[in-house]
Amino acid sequence: MRTKEELKGITLLGNTRTKYPDDYAPEVLETFINQHQDNDYLVTLTCPEFTSLCPKTGQPDFGKIIISYIPRERMVESKSLKLYLFSFRNHGDFHEDCVNIIMKDLIRVMDPKYIEVRGDFMPRGGISIIPFANYADADHQALRETRLAQQLNAVLP
Repeated sequence: MRTKEELKGITLLGNTRTKYPDDYAPEVLETFINQHQDNDYLVTLTCPEFTSLCPKTGQPDFGKIIISYIPRERMVESKSLKLYLFSFRNHGDFHEDCVNIIMKDLIRVMDPKYIEVRGDFMPRGGISIIPFANYADADHQALRETRLAQQLNAVLP
């Protein structure tokens, strides 16, 4: 069981007065201590109903965001991540920008050993966009390169 001290920075989970941000809000991201720092393991979080706005037309874009990471000392708290991803709802950016912004914000708050963010966006004008971004520390560069190559092989004919 986690101590009150370990849960000190977790303010959104269990809060019945949740305020949903109406624009991009990286400050809502909360983290907690990884209690299994002695081994590498993968955490995957999926947001099947991600929405943002086209920066040119203001029309809504819909997609699925998949985040996978190998934690170091800190892990992202899932309710704060939900609110953070919701904050893109009125945010105007291209799909590729959203994926990279999400990855960089998570790197900033968690400092993971490895992280990847993939967006599977619904077609607009007959074209689907599937951006993929990843990052690794010095010890996980081979994984970063392998995963990027796998993504390339998955989309190339």
